[in-house]
Amino acid sequence: MARHAASKNRRRAVLRAGLTVAAAGAALGAGGAAANAAVPVEAATGLVTNSVSGVGELKSLQLHPLANTGVDPLDNAVGTQVADFKPVSTAMATDNITKGQAIEDLPVAGPAAASLLP
Repeated sequence: MARHAASKNRRRAVLRAGLTVAAAGAALGAGGAAANAAVPVEAATGLVTNSVSGVGELKSLQLHPLANTGVDPLDNAVGTQVADFKPVSTAMATDNITKGQAIEDLPVAGPAAASLLP
């Protein structure tokens, strides 16, 4: 019986040592994770700062990549005139975009973009 009791005590000692080592490793890992968390925060701050400074360039980008090409699907204006009335056309709705203009050149969206974007 003494041999059985000694074996049981040895297993408990090994188990305790293993748990102690595991707890110490977890504590060290948590400390490393906290230190590494500061690095992504700094990277994210830099990313946001740089992306906000580039937003102003969006105002001058051409809205429609196919503008002024032969395959522009928006360049399909239809017009009509009845008697002596002024002609009516759909070109007024799509003309600014098919000419390759940017947001700042549009009649309604231009002033709104200028007030919202830096």
